[in-house]
Amino acid sequence: MALFPVSSFCQGVAQSQVINELIRPGACFPDEYLPPLSGRRVAVTGNQTSRLGNRLLVDTLLSLGVNIVKVFGPEHGFRGNAADGSLIGNTIDSATGIPVVSLYGQHRKPLPEDMTGIDIMVFDIQDVGCRFYTYISTLTYVMESCAQAQIPLLILDRPNPNGYYVDGPVLKPEFSSFVGLHPVPVVYGMTLGEYAMMVNGEGWLGNGLKCDLRVIPCRGYTHESRYELPVKPSPNLPNQKSIILYPSLCLFEGTVVSVGRGTEFPFQVIGHPGYYIGSFIFRPVSIPGISENPPFRDQQCLGINLVSAAERVSGKRQLELFWILNFYKTLNLGEAFFNANFDKLAGNSELREQITAGISEEKIRESWKTDLSNFLRIRSKYLLYPDFKSR
Repeated sequence: MALFPVSSFCQGVAQSQVINELIRPGACFPDEYLPPLSGRRVAVTGNQTSRLGNRLLVDTLLSLGVNIVKVFGPEHGFRGNAADGSLIGNTIDSATGIPVVSLYGQHRKPLPEDMTGIDIMVFDIQDVGCRFYTYISTLTYVMESCAQAQIPLLILDRPNPNGYYVDGPVLKPEFSSFVGLHPVPVVYGMTLGEYAMMVNGEGWLGNGLKCDLRVIPCRGYTHESRYELPVKPSPNLPNQKSIILYPSLCLFEGTVVSVGRGTEFPFQVIGHPGYYIGSFIFRPVSIPGISENPPFRDQQCLGINLVSAAERVSGKRQLELFWILNFYKTLNLGEAFFNANFDKLAGNSELREQITAGISEEKIRESWKTDLSNFLRIRSKYLLYPDFKSR
């Protein structure tokens, strides 16, 4: 019999929209992870999504007598209230008095001195399943530091809201950056626990490093599930529609086109002052803690409202390329359409070259097939949950 009833820890957990069963993140099962934490000095890598019901994981662990000595915070900070891209310094958490080490400030990988006084690391962050969403890079750097310091890592797994498909160009090694470290497609269809096992198993930590890794799995989740997040994962992904559209729209961050930062609907609209055929009008403004200096701040943008398109994109189970091909052609700016970030987000230079050459969407997709097939074979070795059916 469980010492800690699941119902007392997982109130408000999201219901699957496709499979009629309750999906429970790994954090809902303290019987499995409290024993290895007992009597040890514990660090937690987490943020505002690291929750059991309505309470932060750190607060729950402290109430259960776990000795948390340090917290590591990713992009947006431990409490999740920093704007995208804002550099964050080390601090003391005002609610608990625990030191917080920023992994999105002067360094993005825990330093050797950050790892002192720690016996075990817990990692609990909600991912959204996109290569350029920086939490998988933070996970990799934490794994490296744990391996180097010989500290075990315990991952409390969470469902992937975009885990029901795999699509997009696979990153080439020469384009590795914090918005894409590994040779994976834009949408990789894995939970963080599965992804960590792949990083370990494929030797992607480098220098022969292996992380002492354990994953506490979700329950009731499969890769056919549609999981609606109970807490927004970052300031500019405020709802499920933005999360569904994010994989297709983030490529626009490498262009002159606005994705609605500085509005009430980020990653749900696209527009530009010169997109004269656009039927939707929006004007980005500075929003403290969310988008303080958005593209086209205080300027009128003409574009497209994509809120109603989210369900269709989810059903297609692939990136929507039509929008970026359409905007490139309509704005007629040539190479000036792109900025220096586009190739990093795409993971190669080929996609930009294909767009400028007028290559069709069908042929662009065809160029991904071999790399995607190779990735799917690698991915299959590390799945913890039943996979989606092939299209």
